[in-house]
Amino acid sequence: EFFEITRYNTQQIKLSKKPVDLRYLLEQVIDEHIPLFTNRGNYVTFQAEGPMEMCGDADKLARVFNNLLKNAAAYSEAGTEVIVTAKKTDVDNITVAVSTYGKPIPKDKLDILFDKFYRSKEYGESEESGTGLGLAIAKEIVRIHNGSIYAMSDDEITVFEVKLPVAEKQR
Repeated sequence: EFFEITRYNTQQIKLSKKPVDLRYLLEQVIDEHIPLFTNRGNYVTFQAEGPMEMCGDADKLARVFNNLLKNAAAYSEAGTEVIVTAKKTDVDNITVAVSTYGKPIPKDKLDILFDKFYRSKEYGESEESGTGLGLAIAKEIVRIHNGSIYAMSDDEITVFEVKLPVAEKQR
């Protein structure tokens, strides 16, 4: 992961953009994570409005959603629902949200969640803890797709939201 984030930061990552049905990609990624959720008594609800065609690098986008779901499995409260939604928010964008129930993320930590090597001490170190690079890599992948990613958290729910353009934008 360290070498991968270095390549993103030095602009050495090339995207292989092709038409992607984001709904289908999300269904696959969610299915791959069912055992992680089942082990903790969690379950996933997926809501999407029809096909979600966009231009993107399917492998890199899968990496983003793999990371978000892995974190959802690790940090959501056991026995709760994880909600994944995908919808066209306007003519040009698709928004994907991963929502979990559990310990809230303090407001002053929301921006630094995406910093390299950031690992929350709030949750303590555990076997699920990683290198602190997953969200930084996700942010870079979303950025080079001309999208955005951010987190919101309150006493009840934490939401990671990814906004991606439907069509490739010219630079």
